[in-house]
Amino acid sequence: MSHWLEQLRWDDKGLIPAIAQDHQSGKILMVAWMNKQALQLTAEQGHAVYWSRSRNKLWHKGEESGHQQIIRDIRLDCDEDVILLSVEQKGGIACHTGRESCFYRQLQDQQWVSTETVLKDPKSIYSA
Repeated sequence: MSHWLEQLRWDDKGLIPAIAQDHQSGKILMVAWMNKQALQLTAEQGHAVYWSRSRNKLWHKGEESGHQQIIRDIRLDCDEDVILLSVEQKGGIACHTGRESCFYRQLQDQQWVSTETVLKDPKSIYSA
């Protein structure tokens, strides 16, 4: 692995959270996890690769949906334990629910309210 990867503070499972942010609007699209291999592939290939904790494997964002994230910039926070990816979101959809952002619910009067519309039915995005 490259020396720059050793400068990060990985958690006890060898993971680091990664925030994906739209490079034009600044909108936060999603948060996912990366291991060293995912981050190295992201840097080398120019598109987001994450570590799926539920599937326990590498996940190339958009591999099923086509909603790939093209990397514009990779940043590290001051504590060296969070990655910020500035991305171009292909298809305008980052969330598996068919919305632009995974952060589509807002707390209003002590209730979570959906504030973003579904841009594409998830059933038409993902195969069964």
